[in-house]
Amino acid sequence: MFLGTHSPRLDEKGRLILPAKFRDELSDGLVLTRGQERCIYVFSQREFEKVHEQMREAPISSRQARDYIRVFLSGASDEVPDKQGRVTIPPALRTYAGLDRELAVIGAGSRAEIWDAGAWNAYLEEKETAFSETDEDALPGIF
Repeated sequence: MFLGTHSPRLDEKGRLILPAKFRDELSDGLVLTRGQERCIYVFSQREFEKVHEQMREAPISSRQARDYIRVFLSGASDEVPDKQGRVTIPPALRTYAGLDRELAVIGAGSRAEIWDAGAWNAYLEEKETAFSETDEDALPGIF
């Protein structure tokens, strides 16, 4: 499970050093793809295969499902971290997420997310009020 917030930097070659807590789960390979809210989703190879299987269950007749799958999979890139735990973020994904040097890598349970640090801080500030107002209807059984 991916947890926490980490603050790595993007180097001049478009690489980031994965947080130490995430490296074991991602050492055999990972998939980077477009995430919602203009971040990059990071899945272990195994978790990405599960997500892909769920997508395959969507009816091909659903335009919304087709659109989502196209955007999601066309931006996907499989990567293997180097011995130092670095992974290269493809230029198209860096542009999509508006990544500058300062990043926020957050744990989101079954995936990690890579955000531009400024974008993450703005998102978090905007969502904190809604977070405190979340009730059981939104997340049954949690509260």
